[in-house]
Amino acid sequence: MIPKAFSKSAPGRVVRTLREYYAFVPNPLPPKLDIAALVPLLEEASHAVGDLKGVSYRLPNPHILLRPFLRREAVLSSRIEGTQASISDLLYYEAAPENARQQSDVQEVVNYIKAAEHGLARLAELPLSLRLCRDVHEVLMRGVRGEHATPGEFRKMQNWIGPPGCTLNEAAYVPPPLEEMNECLSAWERYLHDRESSALIQAALIHYQFEAIHPFIDGNGRVGRLMISLFLAERRLLPDPLLYLSAFFEKHRADYYRLLMRVSTHGEWREWLEFFLRGVREQAREASGRVQRIVALQAEYRDLMLQQGKAAASLVRLVDCLFENPAITAKGAQKALGQTFRAAQQNIERLIALRIVKEISGNERNRIYVAQRIVDVAMEDIA
Repeated sequence: MIPKAFSKSAPGRVVRTLREYYAFVPNPLPPKLDIAALVPLLEEASHAVGDLKGVSYRLPNPHILLRPFLRREAVLSSRIEGTQASISDLLYYEAAPENARQQSDVQEVVNYIKAAEHGLARLAELPLSLRLCRDVHEVLMRGVRGEHATPGEFRKMQNWIGPPGCTLNEAAYVPPPLEEMNECLSAWERYLHDRESSALIQAALIHYQFEAIHPFIDGNGRVGRLMISLFLAERRLLPDPLLYLSAFFEKHRADYYRLLMRVSTHGEWREWLEFFLRGVREQAREASGRVQRIVALQAEYRDLMLQQGKAAASLVRLVDCLFENPAITAKGAQKALGQTFRAAQQNIERLIALRIVKEISGNERNRIYVAQRIVDVAMEDIA
């Protein structure tokens, strides 16, 4: 008997395996959609992305802003999966890994950043594909919880979604068995290169399908959300990757999971697409405002540094480093500036006197300094 959760409108088929459990096999993309009802929201989301594109083109040095945006995404996407690391933990870890707190959780967030950067770099030489997806997964899972789950390889056994300790027959959702999984992945990869759909609609469909296939033993949610960012980057909707959706998904976590499931069980594509497009609209607008606040603060600090006499040039470079990573040590400043340790420490002391950084570690040695105003602007709304 087919599980009652799946209606006749389900966009796929429920199969019974030799082991007597039921699994869901989604149909290839794209589904039949009534796009007309989505046009107003799609236009709003597209306009918000266009505004962000305009803002990003005016950035004097966009590279400085990429890391803060990616850092936010890494913390929030990992948090959806239960990781407890905060922005403060991450900054502390990046500044002084040897003294980091909550090592395992922070390492998962750091791996997310590395996986995203690796994926973006690989796009220069490799199209978005199953191969790139495996590469990203290998970096994401290296040396953290789930490392036993064959990093960089699609699963070779059945997985399922449900409360801890549940069996296959008790699971809330069972993705495709292996043979069907491989067929689904091949179809998913073909759809990645479709150019007939709106890129934003396509991103929403791609994300749903990846989560429905659930091709890895662990890390599917994080890789699936990374695929959104990589897809938008490949389509060049923005000159730089400044749009991420995990903040919206984390804020509306219950709806996020519910709507993904309702697509599988009832074929409710419109509700999922509306949710996704609202997320794009909200996060693009939020990103535009955040970029402008960061640029204004950077200009304020640069003007102040240029008033500092002979030390001005070094201080400008040091402040730029703080916008990329608001936590720093004297050793980090020494490396960034190519100065002696003493000269770097003196520059940090100048920033302390100007109330741009403050010491947060309380250590006698290897002290960590944070630019709190930069943290507040770049990382506001998440702890």
